[in-house]
Amino acid sequence: MGLLRFAALTSAAACLLSQEPAETFRVDVRLVRMLVTVKNARGDAIGTLARGDFTVTDNGVPQELAVFERESAQPLSVALLYDTSLSTISDSRYKKNSVHKFVRALFSEGNPGDALSLFSFNDEVIQRTQFIRNAGRLEGAVNGLPAHGGTALYDAAFLAARELERRNGRRVMIVISDGGDTASRADFQQALEALHRANAVLYSIVVVPIAADAGRNLRGENALITLSSWTGGKAFFPTPGEALDQTFQDILRDLRTQYQLGYYPKNVPTSKERFHRVQVEVKRPDVVVYARNGYYEETERPEGARRSRARP
Repeated sequence: MGLLRFAALTSAAACLLSQEPAETFRVDVRLVRMLVTVKNARGDAIGTLARGDFTVTDNGVPQELAVFERESAQPLSVALLYDTSLSTISDSRYKKNSVHKFVRALFSEGNPGDALSLFSFNDEVIQRTQFIRNAGRLEGAVNGLPAHGGTALYDAAFLAARELERRNGRRVMIVISDGGDTASRADFQQALEALHRANAVLYSIVVVPIAADAGRNLRGENALITLSSWTGGKAFFPTPGEALDQTFQDILRDLRTQYQLGYYPKNVPTSKERFHRVQVEVKRPDVVVYARNGYYEETERPEGARRSRARP
C-alpha cells in the first residue's frame, strides 16, 4: 500500500508540473490612499457622496475601500512652488499679491493644522520656509523673491514631493510657472513618480508672458497639464489680476471638498511594470472625477535632482 500511495503521489505531481503555470496574484499590505474631487457638469464640487457611490479598480481589478472620508478633516500640507526665472518677471506684483490672499484664506478658513512651505526655483531650488502656519512670515518670504536665471521645474517638483512625503495628512502642490524647464537634472518621469509616491495633488498656475504662441513654451505647458491631470489636480491659465485671484479661490474650494479613499490592493495580477493603473468612478451621471491615475510599487528611489537649499 505504501508503494502504491507513493506512486500515485508521484504521478499527481508529474501531472501538475506538466500543466501551464497558474496566474499569480499579488496581495499588497500597503494602503493606497487617494485624494478625490468630484464635480458636476457646471464645475461645482460635490461634497455629499457616500462610500457606495465610488468604485475603484487596480490594474482592472475591483478593490474594496478600507478608508472613506468625506470632506476630509485631515490637515493640509501645501508646497507652493514659485518660479523666479527671468522668463516670469512680468506681472510679478500681481502674482505675489494673489499668493498673499491665498495664504491668508488658507489659514483663516481651514483646519488649524494646515501648513504651507514656500519653494522658489530658477537654476536652483530653494526651500524658503519650512511647513509653517504664519501668514506674515510667508508673505515676507514671497515679497523677497528675486528673479534671475533659468528654470529647474522638474527638480522643484521632485524635491518638494520628497518633502511632502514626510508630512501627515493631505498633500498638495501648487506651481506658479510659465511651464518651461531649462535647468533640471530630474526629468518629467522622475517628477511624476515623486508626486505619485507622495500622493500629492498638483495644481498648475501657468503664467504666460506673451499670449501669442511665439512667446509660449507649449511643451512645458503640456507637461504641467499632464502632471496636474495624472495626480488628480488641474492646470489653470489665468491672466494677472482678478482672474488669478479667482484661480486661487477655485483651488481652495477644491481643497475644502475632497474625499479621501484608501484600499489594500488584492488579487492584482503580477506585472513587469512597476506602475499600477488605478481608476476611480462615481455611480452618477454627468460628473467628472479628479484623482491620480495610479501608483508605483516600492523600489529603490533615484536621486534625480539636486538637493534644495533650505532657508530657516
